[in-house]
Amino acid sequence: MTTAVAALGSDYWSTLGHGVSAIVLYAILGLALMVLGFFAIDWTTPGKLRELVREGRPNAAIVTASGMVSMALIIVLAIYASSGRLVEGLIYSAVFGLVGIAAQVFSVRFVELVTAIDIGDVLARDRFTPEVLVVAAAHLALGLIVAVAIL
Repeated sequence: MTTAVAALGSDYWSTLGHGVSAIVLYAILGLALMVLGFFAIDWTTPGKLRELVREGRPNAAIVTASGMVSMALIIVLAIYASSGRLVEGLIYSAVFGLVGIAAQVFSVRFVELVTAIDIGDVLARDRFTPEVLVVAAAHLALGLIVAVAIL
């Protein structure tokens, strides 16, 4: 057993600790940004999004899911852009995540306005409606645009 431990590089434990720390810190930041993103979407849409999702409204679930995936894309590219520099990566992720939330909310509301989608009505429906795909696509497209802009 001692031979196996001795075979590890001198920086093994430091590298392992750095990696574990990065996972924990990015997970916390990512979760915080995704929760903040959810509340931003909820705050800017008619109705209580959380209640609509809990009631099983499919359109509300689709909009919520696309918003979460979009935020995750932004966070992932911010992490990637940091090239292993933990503190810079956390700052990038926080700043780009906040800018991404603002851009996403504004842009999706704008798309709803241009397309004349009554998102409050769409989210409250008991059945899936095709209009929700436009809103979900807007969330994902904006997430991709912001994410790639980070690079």
